[in-house]
Amino acid sequence: MGSGKPERHSKTKEKKGLSLRNPSKKINSKKKTGINKKTDQSKNEENQNKSEASTPASASQQLKTCFVELSQESGQDVMALGSHMKAAFGPSWKQVLCEGKLVDGIIDPGSPAVLIISTSALRSLELLRGVRSLTKECHAAKLFSKHMKVEEQVAMLKNRVNFASGTPSRIKKLIDIEALGLSRLTMIVLDMHADVKGYSLFTLPQVRDELWDLYKDFFHQRLLQGHLRICLFGPIPSAKGKEFKGKKEESLMNK
Repeated sequence: MGSGKPERHSKTKEKKGLSLRNPSKKINSKKKTGINKKTDQSKNEENQNKSEASTPASASQQLKTCFVELSQESGQDVMALGSHMKAAFGPSWKQVLCEGKLVDGIIDPGSPAVLIISTSALRSLELLRGVRSLTKECHAAKLFSKHMKVEEQVAMLKNRVNFASGTPSRIKKLIDIEALGLSRLTMIVLDMHADVKGYSLFTLPQVRDELWDLYKDFFHQRLLQGHLRICLFGPIPSAKGKEFKGKKEESLMNK
């Protein structure tokens, strides 16, 4: 009996001794727990940031950010169009808008960087006067039906094109037959000029419908993906008795 008590006492001491020999065991455990909490919190924040970054913008948000703001100093006169284009393309304007050589795999034939859309052949030519200083090495493509055969335009589009200007119906036809390419297209200029009767690209019935078909078939998705910008050039028509926005124009803006 006497020998049993010291043994129990010895075990107690041994346990105490273990505790004394490893006093930092519990502290280390607490530290690790704190580190893990911080790590988990950081991971959660990182995952949240990634989730927010990967969340695509809504269609209306994307449409709002894709419109090009034109300098008020240059004005909306036709002859100021070239200056607006240089400002919109920034430091790379000369390389993108002026050079005339094709580059395999980079600069495809018949694929303009800028596409100008207007109501008529006459207005298309007038707008091209505004970028004439930029088209000396690479001639602009004229994409309208008046005095221009499709075959002539197809032949012309086998070269490099930086600027193209035309009407919705002929532009769509040339895209449909794969003569006009969109691989380089980064900006469309929509002419807001109103004719003597107060009609514009958005209000002239037949042209308006052709523009809408062209937009929804070839431009809308590129816009939402951030590959295309829109420049509204000229004053917005405000003729009495004619509304600027019809049903299809509202759909274009709100889709």
